[in-house]
Amino acid sequence: MKFLAVDVGTGTQDVLLWDARLSLENGYKLVLPSPTLMIRRKIQIAIKQKQALVLTGVMMGGGPSGWAVEDALKAGCRVYATPQAARTLDDDLERVRELGVILLSEDEVARLPEGVARICMQDFDFDLLRRTFALYRIGLRDLAAVAVAVFDHGNAPVEESDRKFRFEYLKKRVLEENRLSAFAYISESIPGDLTRMQAVAESAGGLDCPLVVMDSAPAAVLGATFDPHVADMPAKLIVNLGNMHTLSFRLGAEGIAGIFEHHTPMLDAQLLEGLIRKFAAGTLSNDEVYGSHGHGAYLRAEAPFNLADPAAEVVLTGPRRGLLHGCNLRTCNAAPFGDMMLAGCYGLLAAAADLLPENTDKIFSALENKSLTEITPWDIE
Repeated sequence: MKFLAVDVGTGTQDVLLWDARLSLENGYKLVLPSPTLMIRRKIQIAIKQKQALVLTGVMMGGGPSGWAVEDALKAGCRVYATPQAARTLDDDLERVRELGVILLSEDEVARLPEGVARICMQDFDFDLLRRTFALYRIGLRDLAAVAVAVFDHGNAPVEESDRKFRFEYLKKRVLEENRLSAFAYISESIPGDLTRMQAVAESAGGLDCPLVVMDSAPAAVLGATFDPHVADMPAKLIVNLGNMHTLSFRLGAEGIAGIFEHHTPMLDAQLLEGLIRKFAAGTLSNDEVYGSHGHGAYLRAEAPFNLADPAAEVVLTGPRRGLLHGCNLRTCNAAPFGDMMLAGCYGLLAAAADLLPENTDKIFSALENKSLTEITPWDIE
């Protein structure tokens, strides 16, 4: 029985293939370029060759891919897109048209001449991963489940701020379920306004096993809790520093005590340290975070996280955690099962254990380092 977890970020996509008969340390791991970076490179080739290009597929993560589309338009390349793919650039298709992108139906795309560069937009490409593993004689048959993490802003109404819409969703999930796995869904149960998660489910339509889709930042934070040092902390303040977004949770005996989210490129060490100190003290306001171009903050009425306690440490994870190196906070770098880059994948496994009861015991036995069998990697065909 195998589990495939894929954490899709802006810089990398981090992949774990774990056979449930083995320890997690014996799982196969890949850290690959992110899908949005791969799309960017394809668009850059089209620009160099002065080709028109057409975007097909589904909505996916933007950032580098979106910036590349803008570069293509500035270079004079004609850019076509189907409505689904175009939503990568903006949920409001009128804004996409204003950029200069020409929207076409699938039938119109099929009639474009051969010289147009055709670029398929998708965050999750199961067939590509299957072929990659096949190069090493590893099959992806008989998967018990696939779990994928992406960052989803949500489809905000035109008149509403994307930042507010995103944070209201985070706050709502905390109030409704108050656990990190609340940010994960079986594919059939993904809310309609989580359009990027819905697109992942559409891309994975051919799977013959359950699909779990989760927000990437809570997945990384959940994964960080399986670092043995972090697991022993009675109260936790965990900061996930992603390439584009920074999300922090305070976790205590009663669950999630607080959350705040910001844009990583807008933070420096001094600003972030100040936000963390206020977050720990319980004085960080939603208006302060939103006013500095972040998403927001929410704190429940619980005791502060005492940074003055000599035992108190701020837990860091994510590829930009170096932003806080040398700050005046006591920090520790979470490395669950020895690997910070796979924190999101371990969080995905934990969320899948909550959502798929038939696999709960196997997954948590591995996450808690309880040996299931005496089998070794070379005994598995």
